[in-house]
Amino acid sequence: MRITRVLSTALLLAGLAATPAMADSSPSASPSDDSSAPTQAGTSFRTATELDQGQTGTASGSTGDYLYWSFAADAGQRPTVKATVKLPDTHAGETWQLDVYDGLRRRQACQYGASTRTAAQDATSLDLACTLRTVRAWSETWANDPLPGTYYVRLTVVDLQSSDLGLPVSTEVRVDSKDIGGSAAVDGSLAQPLTPGIAAKSASDDDSSSSSTSAALSSIEPDGGWSSGWWSDRWVWTGLGGVLAALAGIGGYALTRGSGRPRRVPPPGM
Repeated sequence: MRITRVLSTALLLAGLAATPAMADSSPSASPSDDSSAPTQAGTSFRTATELDQGQTGTASGSTGDYLYWSFAADAGQRPTVKATVKLPDTHAGETWQLDVYDGLRRRQACQYGASTRTAAQDATSLDLACTLRTVRAWSETWANDPLPGTYYVRLTVVDLQSSDLGLPVSTEVRVDSKDIGGSAAVDGSLAQPLTPGIAAKSASDDDSSSSSTSAALSSIEPDGGWSSGWWSDRWVWTGLGGVLAALAGIGGYALTRGSGRPRRVPPPGM
């Protein structure tokens, strides 16, 4: 009975600890209202159009243009960027490429997904995708790991015939993320997310009528703000491991201690 009670307690604690872990495996970005989604794209890093996760941004342009969007990604998220290019009715074969850069404008490698594809002459659309590595809360200065902050999406054609240059195209871009949870947690965090200044704002001094100009950071950020970087479900599993170890010790002692007083061994010759 005692062993059964110990195992029941362990299973109950395992079920309680698995609940937040299952929640972490679900997509972290809830669908946003498409009515507020952007309908244009920037032409450089500084003019990149801000895009919330879960939104589908659209833009019209010409073949040969560089189209830029920006979005925010926090620690523990694994962003996936998808783009659809609607091609003109008549065109030659052309190759499009989807690039993602972090807040330091370092190009991030795609963990998987077709970020470069070639459209045939009769193709009406082209789909591109790029799934980044999991965003880390902290990294070495020499590493190229994804860090919390602003990310930039660049969509452009990289190979086409001169006769197709300037033809009208329309594009759709969407960013979603999966929350990886404590398996990607690290012991450290950035002092501030990598959100470079992209504009200038006028700040008035309360004590005087003079105004000064200061750099304004990107206004886009994840839902609920940036995470502190120290909490993850890894703490839950660590605590659960300690409890299970204690229960295992108690169960082992109960099995090996014996159920009565030791027998007296008669002396030799009796």
